[in-house]
Amino acid sequence: MQFEVTAGTGATILRLKGERLDAHNSDALKTRIKEIFDGGAKTVLVNLGEVRFIDSSGLGALVSGFKNAVFHKGRLALSSLQEQVRSMFDLTRLNRVFDIYVSEEEALSALSGK
Repeated sequence: MQFEVTAGTGATILRLKGERLDAHNSDALKTRIKEIFDGGAKTVLVNLGEVRFIDSSGLGALVSGFKNAVFHKGRLALSSLQEQVRSMFDLTRLNRVFDIYVSEEEALSALSGK
């Protein structure tokens, strides 16, 4: 899986470039989120728009990122979840843990306080 990182208004945006977030690439995501927070970012928005499948390893990587955000007194939010991915968050009740936004634009507006 490839990652695209850009600075946005109110957040560092991490876009996942791949259709699957699973055991094969979840460690890379975990590491990338940690690097972003270690680099000084306070708010990270993970755009999952291209991800069509997520398994427990992928969910675990995002939970690890959330814990990393808390450790750095920061924030981790998610955007652009496809229906199949959103259903996994609902099923596992992780939708109660994460701030989840319909679109990247909505997330950036909320995260920047506009």
